[in-house]
Amino acid sequence: MRLVIARCSVDYAGRLTAHLPSAPRLILVKADGSVSIHADDRAYKPLNWMSPPCTLKESDDDVWTVVNKAGEKLIISMEEVLHDSSHELGVDPGLIKDGVEAHLQELLADRIETLGDGWTLIRREYPTAIGPVDILCRDADGTTVAVEIKRRGEIDGVEQLTRYLELLNRDPRLAPVKGIFAAQEIKPQARVLATDRGIGCVTLDYDALRGIEDDKLRLF
Repeated sequence: MRLVIARCSVDYAGRLTAHLPSAPRLILVKADGSVSIHADDRAYKPLNWMSPPCTLKESDDDVWTVVNKAGEKLIISMEEVLHDSSHELGVDPGLIKDGVEAHLQELLADRIETLGDGWTLIRREYPTAIGPVDILCRDADGTTVAVEIKRRGEIDGVEQLTRYLELLNRDPRLAPVKGIFAAQEIKPQARVLATDRGIGCVTLDYDALRGIEDDKLRLF
């Protein structure tokens, strides 16, 4: 990860346009290629960002241009660099889900038809190079579907699923892969972002899933 603290202005050019006037900011360049710009008063959420896959070019006149596959641009004009360092963080073990999320995953995998008639489970915790996908399944048409499960669905969960989909769609054995963002509660901003990216949203009723009568034979 590269951390840069700099006085800079930022312009975004894409489906919309946005401008951040000159101010000191933190710029994060992650190993996955993502670039995000942070202020000191916005908790963990960036002011602007570019999700991978994207490319970063640094010009001689201290202008960074970040371009994604859709041709959208994030242009960062550096005025003064106060700090610039790179750190190797290695492979992250991933987030350990709390009891509710883990149980939701187990229940939904066991009752995958909750998502639609004719749906079938491929695997829970499907492994990828950037972490396991909660549920990988197929819909009634045989299309592969990746399901990300959260107790509370927020933008970072949609971003996480987006990264999984970009990776899974490179596998010809699985592509095309659709996405489902499933949570007990989905925030409006997360739903808008998911819809914009072609990701379906499903609100899960934990109590209803737990209350479904189990008609499967079990040894114990």
